[in-house]
Amino acid sequence: MKKLISIIVLAAVSLSAQNLTPEQKDTDFHYLASLFATYYAPLEWKKELLKVDGLDIKPWLAKVAATKTDLEFYDLCVDYVASFQDTHSSFSLPSVFFAQLGFVTDLYDGKALIDSINRTLLPLATYPFVIGDELVSIDGVPADTLITQFEKYGTQGNPRSTRRLAAQRLTSRPQSRMPFASLLGDSASVVIRRLNGNLETYNIKWTKTGVPVEVGPVPNPKTTSAAGTRSSARSDDFMRALDELRHSGVSGSATELGLLNYGSRNPIFINGLGPNFTRRLGGTTADFFYSGTFRHDNLTFGYIRIPNYSPPSIAVALQQLDSEIAFFQANTDGLIVDEMRNTGGNLCFGENVMQRLIPDRFQTTGFILRAYWGRTLGFYNSMINAKAQGAPPEVIQQYELLYAAMLKANESNRGITEPIPLCTSSLERDTVRNVAGTSTAYTKPIIMLIDEFSTSTADSVPAMFQENNRGVLYGYRTNGAGGNNIGTDAGPYSEGRTGMTIGVQARRTPVLREGYPYTSILENVGVHPEVVDDYMTRENLLGGGAPFVQRFLWAMAAYVRQQRGE
Repeated sequence: MKKLISIIVLAAVSLSAQNLTPEQKDTDFHYLASLFATYYAPLEWKKELLKVDGLDIKPWLAKVAATKTDLEFYDLCVDYVASFQDTHSSFSLPSVFFAQLGFVTDLYDGKALIDSINRTLLPLATYPFVIGDELVSIDGVPADTLITQFEKYGTQGNPRSTRRLAAQRLTSRPQSRMPFASLLGDSASVVIRRLNGNLETYNIKWTKTGVPVEVGPVPNPKTTSAAGTRSSARSDDFMRALDELRHSGVSGSATELGLLNYGSRNPIFINGLGPNFTRRLGGTTADFFYSGTFRHDNLTFGYIRIPNYSPPSIAVALQQLDSEIAFFQANTDGLIVDEMRNTGGNLCFGENVMQRLIPDRFQTTGFILRAYWGRTLGFYNSMINAKAQGAPPEVIQQYELLYAAMLKANESNRGITEPIPLCTSSLERDTVRNVAGTSTAYTKPIIMLIDEFSTSTADSVPAMFQENNRGVLYGYRTNGAGGNNIGTDAGPYSEGRTGMTIGVQARRTPVLREGYPYTSILENVGVHPEVVDDYMTRENLLGGGAPFVQRFLWAMAAYVRQQRGE
């Protein structure tokens, strides 16, 4: 088995260790492709939209045969998975090796600008460049060229999101996503364009931590678990299949992902909130949300940030949300809901949030599931176990619906189901109500802030918001990570892993967006705002987001007065 470098392994593995054999690489690539052929829900959608046929692997196998090293093979696997342009689908290695230059860039006004600097690694006296300066090149290669080359190491459903993640990879390189990261030299020649326009060149050391993947012999045979077995529930855990199915989010450390405030409780524009903002939540570790009120143009607006849809406790998060909604309902003229840079998470928590924002019955997003027999059987077994263990009626009803939908898709040889609900047995959800049967949801005007890293469940929530005409979406189109996902071993020998989209979100009403066919599918298309305002500008970077804050406050004021008929 391939292992990470350690003292024990270094002592045990000879210096003449061999790479994966050609036969082993061929076997692993066949295995990787078979996962997508069997379990990947958007297979046909990617063929229609991107002209990518995941089943045509003959050209790929020729490339596999031409690889000379394990790292070349791993990088080719990255290429294959990246071809699907899917936020939830990636190829990763069991490596903790990480190399960084001590500063991070993102795309502002289309340029790779520095937005964070580690002054422990880069003291100001020696490296006087500052936030807002532009990274021009590394080792003589223009930043824009490197971004294009690195797109495959951070592929997203949204092309702009992809390029932004690629910009992070310029100076922060995890081998788990970038196989060749361990081959970097000791330092890099970096050209920076200062705010005054001057070009300055610095020699910056690559700070390396962790250990790279060890390239060594792999014995035959080895077995691994397939993704198709993951939906089979244990006899003592009938909720396992449902819990897995209801996940729609991204994972990875803040260092690896690189984006400022991605999934963070604090808003990206926290330094630009201004003196007219009064904070309510966000001051203690127990607070899941960041919230408060703005005074603007003789109006009071509530503000609440949803950092992700994976709270440590859904029950506690909903208690906090209910308290905030009650306060906002009594004390504000409108509400701003911020789900920018939201990493997604539990789909049902997303629906719970919508129950508190929509005061009537509403339509949720449906999910189109890949209907392979292993999953069909898994739902059947879960249904039987749930009944045998006296599960709540709604759980049993959910499994009955899923099993029937999967069986129907299998019998008709469609390969995928019709759009079905995952959190209840109906695509219709009711608002949250008190014991008297009265809705306790917020009833006044709402603006929801979104951007290209509103991801997964943070795609479906704006879709429900827009579908049900609840208010105004403000910002930039969402990520287009329109499905639920799992991770699984990617081959018997290489020990890589791949993400996998196992269900595709679908709106109730198809839409036509520029560059995409008329469709109800959220994957790649995302959700487009009624008011476009691009946060990613140098003005916002240097101003702490204050210009963006002022613009959405003016938009909120105009919307409130429009709704009042003023």
